[in-house]
Amino acid sequence: MATADVDFYELLEVERTADDKTIKSAYRRLAMRWHPDKNPGCSDSEARFKAISTAYACLSDPQKRAAYDRYGHAAFEQGAGGGQGANFNDLGDIFETIFGSAFGGGGRSQARRGADLRYDLEIGLDEAFHGRNHEITIEVASACEPCHGSGAEPGTGSRTCNMCGGHGQVRAQQGFFMVERTCPTCQGRGEIIEKPCRSCRGEGRVDKEQTLSVDIPPGVDTGTRIRLAGKGEAGPHGSPPGDLYIFLHVKRHPVFEREGTTLLTRAPISFTTAALGGEIVIPGLDGDQITLDIPTGIQSGKQLRRRGAGMPVLQGRGRGDMVVEIQVETPTRLSKAQREILEQFRETETGDECPQSKGFFDRLKSAITG
Repeated sequence: MATADVDFYELLEVERTADDKTIKSAYRRLAMRWHPDKNPGCSDSEARFKAISTAYACLSDPQKRAAYDRYGHAAFEQGAGGGQGANFNDLGDIFETIFGSAFGGGGRSQARRGADLRYDLEIGLDEAFHGRNHEITIEVASACEPCHGSGAEPGTGSRTCNMCGGHGQVRAQQGFFMVERTCPTCQGRGEIIEKPCRSCRGEGRVDKEQTLSVDIPPGVDTGTRIRLAGKGEAGPHGSPPGDLYIFLHVKRHPVFEREGTTLLTRAPISFTTAALGGEIVIPGLDGDQITLDIPTGIQSGKQLRRRGAGMPVLQGRGRGDMVVEIQVETPTRLSKAQREILEQFRETETGDECPQSKGFFDRLKSAITG
Protein backbone atom coordinates (compact mmCIF):
# COMPACT_ATOMS: atom_id res chain seq x y z
CA MET A 1 0.00 0.00 0.00
CA ALA A 2 1.53 3.32 -1.08
CA THR A 3 0.91 5.86 1.65
CA ALA A 4 1.04 8.81 -0.77
CA ASP A 5 -1.92 7.39 -2.69
CA VAL A 6 -4.35 7.34 0.24
CA ASP A 7 -5.67 10.26 2.27
CA PHE A 8 -4.42 10.11 5.88
CA TYR A 9 -7.93 10.69 7.24
CA GLU A 10 -9.26 7.85 5.10
CA LEU A 11 -6.46 5.60 6.34
CA LEU A 12 -7.49 6.22 9.94
CA GLU A 13 -11.20 6.10 9.03
CA VAL A 14 -11.98 9.49 10.62
CA GLU A 15 -13.46 12.79 9.45
CA ARG A 16 -11.17 15.71 8.64
CA THR A 17 -12.72 17.55 11.62
CA ALA A 18 -11.86 14.74 14.07
CA ASP A 19 -10.24 15.84 17.36
CA ASP A 20 -7.02 14.41 18.79
CA LYS A 21 -8.86 11.94 21.02
CA THR A 22 -10.82 10.49 18.10
CA ILE A 23 -7.67 10.16 15.96
CA LYS A 24 -5.80 8.44 18.76
CA SER A 25 -8.68 6.03 19.38
CA ALA A 26 -8.89 5.20 15.68
CA TYR A 27 -5.16 4.50 15.53
CA ARG A 28 -5.36 2.20 18.53
CA ARG A 29 -8.15 0.18 16.95
CA LEU A 30 -6.50 -0.15 13.52
CA ALA A 31 -3.01 -0.76 14.91
CA MET A 32 -4.30 -3.66 16.99
CA ARG A 33 -5.97 -5.06 13.88
CA TRP A 34 -3.04 -4.77 11.46
CA HIS A 35 -0.01 -5.15 13.74
CA PRO A 36 2.54 -7.59 12.19
CA ASP A 37 2.69 -9.64 15.39
CA LYS A 38 -0.98 -10.39 14.98
CA ASN A 39 -0.63 -11.17 11.28
CA PRO A 40 2.70 -13.00 10.96
CA GLY A 41 3.96 -13.44 7.43
CA CYS A 42 1.34 -11.15 5.89
CA SER A 43 3.06 -8.45 3.86
CA ASP A 44 -0.22 -6.59 3.30
CA SER A 45 -0.78 -6.28 7.06
CA GLU A 46 2.73 -4.93 7.50
CA ALA A 47 2.16 -2.37 4.75
CA ARG A 48 -1.18 -1.31 6.23
CA PHE A 49 0.32 -1.00 9.69
CA LYS A 50 3.13 1.15 8.31
CA ALA A 51 0.65 3.33 6.44
CA ILE A 52 -1.68 3.99 9.37
CA SER A 53 1.29 4.63 11.66
CA THR A 54 2.68 7.17 9.20
CA ALA A 55 -0.76 8.78 9.04
CA TYR A 56 -0.99 8.94 12.82
CA ALA A 57 2.54 10.38 13.09
CA CYS A 58 1.37 13.23 10.89
CA LEU A 59 -2.12 13.90 12.21
CA SER A 60 -1.13 13.65 15.89
CA ASP A 61 1.35 16.53 15.43
CA PRO A 62 -0.49 19.91 15.25
CA GLN A 63 2.09 21.53 12.91
CA LYS A 64 2.33 18.55 10.57
CA ARG A 65 -1.45 18.20 10.50
CA ALA A 66 -1.87 21.88 9.60
CA ALA A 67 0.64 21.52 6.77
CA TYR A 68 -1.06 18.36 5.53
CA ASP A 69 -4.50 19.98 5.64
CA ARG A 70 -3.19 22.80 3.46
CA TYR A 71 -0.86 21.05 1.02
CA GLY A 72 -1.73 17.36 1.32
CA HIS A 73 1.06 14.83 0.73
CA ALA A 74 3.08 17.49 -1.10
CA ALA A 75 3.80 19.08 2.29
CA PHE A 76 6.20 16.24 3.08
CA GLU A 77 7.93 15.83 -0.25
CA GLN A 78 11.59 16.80 -0.56
CA GLY A 79 11.91 20.57 -0.66
CA ALA A 80 8.38 21.19 0.60
CA GLY A 81 9.56 22.00 4.12
CA GLY A 82 8.01 19.09 5.92
CA GLY A 83 10.49 16.24 6.01
CA GLN A 84 9.72 12.59 5.26
CA GLY A 85 7.08 10.37 6.78
CA ALA A 86 7.95 7.95 9.56
CA ASN A 87 9.87 4.83 8.53
CA PHE A 88 8.92 1.40 9.78
CA ASN A 89 11.89 1.10 12.13
CA ASP A 90 10.70 4.17 14.06
CA LEU A 91 7.12 3.02 14.46
CA GLY A 92 7.86 1.13 17.67
CA ASP A 93 8.18 4.46 19.46
CA ILE A 94 4.75 5.55 18.22
CA PHE A 95 3.16 2.23 19.11
CA GLU A 96 4.77 2.16 22.55
CA THR A 97 3.49 5.68 23.27
CA ILE A 98 -0.07 4.50 22.64
CA PHE A 99 -0.01 0.93 24.00
CA GLY A 100 2.92 0.76 26.43
CA SER A 101 6.02 -1.43 26.29
CA ALA A 102 4.32 -4.75 25.53
CA PHE A 103 4.85 -4.19 21.75
CA GLY A 104 8.25 -2.59 21.81
CA GLY A 105 10.37 0.11 23.39
CA GLY A 106 12.57 -1.03 26.21
CA GLY A 107 15.65 0.42 27.73
CA ARG A 108 16.97 -0.32 31.18
CA SER A 109 14.24 -0.67 33.77
CA GLN A 110 14.03 1.99 36.43
CA ALA A 111 15.66 1.44 39.78
CA ARG A 112 13.41 -0.47 42.13
CA ARG A 113 12.48 1.79 45.03
CA GLY A 114 12.62 0.45 48.57
CA ALA A 115 9.40 -0.66 50.24
CA ASP A 116 7.30 1.71 52.33
CA LEU A 117 6.96 0.69 55.98
CA ARG A 118 4.23 1.12 58.59
CA TYR A 119 4.66 1.75 62.31
CA ASP A 120 1.70 1.85 64.71
CA LEU A 121 2.17 4.31 67.59
CA GLU A 122 -0.18 4.57 70.57
CA ILE A 123 -0.46 7.89 72.37
CA GLY A 124 -2.64 9.36 75.12
CA LEU A 125 -5.38 11.93 74.62
CA ASP A 126 -3.32 14.54 76.44
CA GLU A 127 -0.46 13.93 73.96
CA ALA A 128 -2.93 14.31 71.10
CA PHE A 129 -4.08 17.58 72.69
CA HIS A 130 -0.68 19.16 73.27
CA GLY A 131 1.41 17.42 70.60
CA ARG A 132 4.87 16.17 71.38
CA ASN A 133 8.08 14.70 70.02
CA HIS A 134 8.22 10.92 70.13
CA GLU A 135 11.24 8.68 69.60
CA ILE A 136 10.70 5.27 68.05
CA THR A 137 13.14 2.44 67.43
CA ILE A 138 12.68 0.20 64.41
CA GLU A 139 14.72 -2.42 62.59
CA VAL A 140 14.82 -1.63 58.90
CA ALA A 141 16.84 -2.59 55.83
CA SER A 142 19.37 0.22 55.44
CA ALA A 143 22.05 0.97 52.87
CA CYS A 144 25.18 -1.10 53.45
CA GLU A 145 27.96 1.20 54.67
CA PRO A 146 31.04 -0.68 53.31
CA CYS A 147 29.75 -0.72 49.72
CA HIS A 148 27.57 2.42 50.03
CA GLY A 149 24.58 0.43 48.84
CA SER A 150 26.07 -0.68 45.53
CA GLY A 151 26.29 -4.36 46.52
CA ALA A 152 29.83 -4.63 45.14
CA GLU A 153 32.87 -5.34 47.28
CA PRO A 154 34.83 -2.09 47.75
CA GLY A 155 37.41 -1.73 44.98
CA THR A 156 35.46 -3.88 42.51
CA GLY A 157 32.92 -3.04 39.86
CA SER A 158 30.28 -4.58 37.64
CA ARG A 159 29.85 -5.74 34.04
CA THR A 160 27.04 -5.59 31.51
CA CYS A 161 24.49 -8.37 31.86
CA ASN A 162 24.81 -10.87 28.99
CA MET A 163 21.21 -11.98 29.28
CA CYS A 164 19.63 -8.59 28.52
CA GLY A 165 22.62 -6.77 27.02
CA GLY A 166 22.41 -4.07 29.66
CA HIS A 167 18.76 -3.18 28.98
CA GLY A 168 17.45 -4.69 32.21
CA GLN A 169 14.61 -6.35 30.29
CA VAL A 170 14.20 -9.40 28.09
CA ARG A 171 11.61 -9.98 25.38
CA ALA A 172 9.47 -13.06 24.88
CA GLN A 173 6.85 -13.95 22.29
CA GLN A 174 3.43 -14.46 23.87
CA GLY A 175 0.85 -15.21 21.20
CA PHE A 176 0.91 -12.28 18.79
CA PHE A 177 2.37 -9.98 21.49
CA MET A 178 6.02 -9.30 22.14
CA VAL A 179 6.19 -8.94 25.92
CA GLU A 180 9.04 -7.39 27.89
CA ARG A 181 9.89 -8.61 31.37
CA THR A 182 12.46 -7.73 33.98
CA CYS A 183 15.67 -9.63 33.33
CA PRO A 184 15.84 -12.56 35.80
CA THR A 185 19.65 -12.54 35.77
CA CYS A 186 20.33 -8.92 36.75
CA GLN A 187 16.89 -8.13 38.24
CA GLY A 188 16.50 -5.17 35.92
CA ARG A 189 19.80 -3.45 36.72
CA GLY A 190 21.43 -4.24 33.40
CA GLU A 191 24.66 -5.01 35.26
CA ILE A 192 26.16 -7.99 37.07
CA ILE A 193 28.26 -7.45 40.18
CA GLU A 194 31.65 -9.10 39.73
CA LYS A 195 32.35 -9.60 43.42
CA PRO A 196 29.45 -9.21 45.87
CA CYS A 197 30.04 -7.23 49.05
CA ARG A 198 30.74 -9.53 51.98
CA SER A 199 28.76 -7.38 54.41
CA CYS A 200 25.48 -7.39 52.47
CA ARG A 201 26.13 -10.38 50.13
CA GLY A 202 25.55 -8.20 47.09
CA GLU A 203 22.15 -6.92 48.19
CA GLY A 204 23.37 -3.41 48.96
CA ARG A 205 21.42 -3.26 52.23
CA VAL A 206 21.47 -4.80 55.69
CA ASP A 207 18.99 -4.89 58.57
CA LYS A 208 19.84 -2.19 61.06
CA GLU A 209 18.20 -0.75 64.17
CA GLN A 210 17.39 2.93 63.89
CA THR A 211 16.04 5.47 66.36
CA LEU A 212 13.86 8.09 64.71
CA SER A 213 12.26 11.26 65.98
CA VAL A 214 8.55 11.77 65.23
CA ASP A 215 6.93 15.19 65.67
CA ILE A 216 3.27 14.75 66.63
CA PRO A 217 1.30 17.96 66.04
CA PRO A 218 -1.59 19.02 68.33
CA GLY A 219 -5.02 17.79 67.28
CA VAL A 220 -4.12 14.37 65.86
CA ASP A 221 -6.66 11.58 66.13
CA THR A 222 -6.78 7.81 65.68
CA GLY A 223 -6.01 7.13 62.04
CA THR A 224 -3.84 10.20 61.56
CA ARG A 225 -0.86 9.26 59.40
CA ILE A 226 2.55 10.91 59.61
CA ARG A 227 4.96 10.36 56.70
CA LEU A 228 8.71 10.25 57.22
CA ALA A 229 10.12 10.57 53.70
CA GLY A 230 13.08 8.33 52.91
CA LYS A 231 12.93 6.51 56.25
CA GLY A 232 11.48 3.30 54.86
CA GLU A 233 13.30 0.28 53.52
CA ALA A 234 16.42 1.00 51.47
CA GLY A 235 16.17 0.03 47.82
CA PRO A 236 18.37 -2.81 46.53
CA HIS A 237 21.76 -1.95 45.03
CA GLY A 238 21.66 1.71 45.96
CA SER A 239 18.10 2.36 44.77
CA PRO A 240 16.11 5.11 46.54
CA PRO A 241 14.57 4.21 49.92
CA GLY A 242 10.86 4.02 50.61
CA ASP A 243 8.95 6.04 53.18
CA LEU A 244 7.93 5.29 56.75
CA TYR A 245 4.30 5.91 57.70
CA ILE A 246 3.42 6.40 61.37
CA PHE A 247 -0.21 5.43 62.09
CA LEU A 248 -1.46 6.98 65.34
CA HIS A 249 -3.85 5.35 67.79
CA VAL A 250 -5.22 7.50 70.63
CA LYS A 251 -5.92 5.57 73.85
CA ARG A 252 -9.23 5.87 75.71
CA HIS A 253 -9.28 8.60 78.33
CA PRO A 254 -10.79 7.93 81.78
CA VAL A 255 -12.86 11.15 81.71
CA PHE A 256 -13.26 12.41 78.16
CA GLU A 257 -14.56 10.90 74.94
CA ARG A 258 -13.85 12.48 71.61
CA GLU A 259 -15.83 13.20 68.46
CA GLY A 260 -13.58 15.06 66.05
CA THR A 261 -12.58 18.24 67.87
CA THR A 262 -15.39 17.94 70.44
CA LEU A 263 -14.68 16.61 73.92
CA LEU A 264 -17.53 14.81 75.67
CA THR A 265 -17.88 13.98 79.34
CA ARG A 266 -20.62 13.22 81.89
CA ALA A 267 -20.92 15.06 85.19
CA PRO A 268 -23.06 13.74 88.07
CA ILE A 269 -24.66 16.42 90.26
CA SER A 270 -26.76 16.16 93.41
CA PHE A 271 -30.53 16.42 93.12
CA THR A 272 -30.47 19.54 95.28
CA THR A 273 -28.04 21.24 92.86
CA ALA A 274 -30.28 20.17 90.02
CA ALA A 275 -33.31 21.63 91.79
CA LEU A 276 -31.77 24.83 93.11
CA GLY A 277 -29.06 25.47 90.50
CA GLY A 278 -25.39 26.15 91.13
CA GLU A 279 -22.11 25.56 89.36
CA ILE A 280 -19.60 22.77 88.72
CA VAL A 281 -15.91 22.85 87.80
CA ILE A 282 -14.45 20.58 85.07
CA PRO A 283 -10.65 20.33 84.68
CA GLY A 284 -9.62 20.84 81.03
CA LEU A 285 -6.82 18.99 79.21
CA ASP A 286 -4.95 22.29 79.00
CA GLY A 287 -4.89 22.55 82.82
CA ASP A 288 -7.53 25.30 83.03
CA GLN A 289 -10.52 24.93 85.33
CA ILE A 290 -13.77 25.23 83.39
CA THR A 291 -16.72 26.54 85.43
CA LEU A 292 -20.21 25.70 84.19
CA ASP A 293 -23.40 27.30 85.54
CA ILE A 294 -26.15 24.81 86.41
CA PRO A 295 -29.58 26.29 85.71
CA THR A 296 -32.41 25.71 88.19
CA GLY A 297 -34.41 22.55 87.51
CA ILE A 298 -31.93 20.93 85.13
CA GLN A 299 -32.75 17.33 84.14
CA SER A 300 -30.57 14.28 83.57
CA GLY A 301 -29.34 14.11 79.99
CA LYS A 302 -29.21 17.87 79.53
CA GLN A 303 -26.00 18.91 77.72
CA LEU A 304 -24.04 22.05 78.53
CA ARG A 305 -21.57 23.35 75.93
CA ARG A 306 -18.45 25.42 76.45
CA ARG A 307 -17.17 26.90 73.21
CA GLY A 308 -13.45 26.63 72.46
CA ALA A 309 -12.68 24.19 75.29
CA GLY A 310 -12.29 21.08 73.12
CA MET A 311 -9.47 19.62 71.02
CA PRO A 312 -7.18 21.77 68.84
CA VAL A 313 -7.88 21.82 65.10
CA LEU A 314 -5.19 19.73 63.38
CA GLN A 315 -2.90 21.99 61.35
CA GLY A 316 -5.36 24.83 61.80
CA ARG A 317 -6.47 27.48 64.22
CA GLY A 318 -8.85 27.37 67.14
CA ARG A 319 -10.34 24.55 69.18
CA GLY A 320 -13.53 22.57 69.25
CA ASP A 321 -16.09 22.58 72.06
CA MET A 322 -16.51 20.72 75.32
CA VAL A 323 -19.91 19.13 75.89
CA VAL A 324 -20.88 18.09 79.43
CA GLU A 325 -23.88 15.81 79.88
CA ILE A 326 -25.57 16.25 83.25
CA GLN A 327 -26.57 13.22 85.30
CA VAL A 328 -28.75 13.96 88.33
CA GLU A 329 -27.81 11.63 91.17
CA THR A 330 -30.44 10.51 93.69
CA PRO A 331 -29.08 10.08 97.22
CA THR A 332 -28.98 6.46 98.42
CA ARG A 333 -28.38 7.19 102.11
CA LEU A 334 -30.16 9.91 104.07
CA SER A 335 -29.77 11.06 107.65
CA LYS A 336 -32.83 11.31 109.89
CA ALA A 337 -32.87 15.07 109.56
CA GLN A 338 -32.61 14.91 105.76
CA ARG A 339 -35.43 12.41 105.56
CA GLU A 340 -37.68 14.60 107.74
CA ILE A 341 -37.00 17.61 105.50
CA LEU A 342 -37.83 15.59 102.39
CA GLU A 343 -41.01 14.26 103.98
CA GLN A 344 -42.08 17.81 104.67
CA PHE A 345 -41.32 18.73 101.06
CA ARG A 346 -43.40 15.81 99.78
CA GLU A 347 -46.38 16.93 101.84
CA THR A 348 -46.28 20.27 100.06
CA GLU A 349 -45.99 18.86 96.52
CA THR A 350 -48.79 19.76 94.14
CA GLY A 351 -47.50 17.94 91.03
CA ASP A 352 -46.52 21.10 89.26
CA GLU A 353 -42.95 20.77 90.55
CA CYS A 354 -42.34 17.79 88.22
CA PRO A 355 -44.42 18.40 85.06
CA GLN A 356 -42.92 15.50 83.12
CA SER A 357 -43.91 12.83 85.64
CA LYS A 358 -47.36 14.43 86.13
CA GLY A 359 -47.95 14.56 82.41
CA PHE A 360 -46.87 10.93 81.97
CA PHE A 361 -49.28 9.57 84.55
CA ASP A 362 -52.10 11.74 83.23
CA ARG A 363 -51.57 10.33 79.74
CA LEU A 364 -51.35 6.78 81.12
CA LYS A 365 -54.64 7.18 83.05
CA SER A 366 -56.34 8.65 79.99
CA ALA A 367 -55.16 5.78 77.78
CA ILE A 368 -56.48 3.15 80.21
CA THR A 369 -59.84 4.73 80.98
CA GLY A 370 -60.45 6.02 77.47
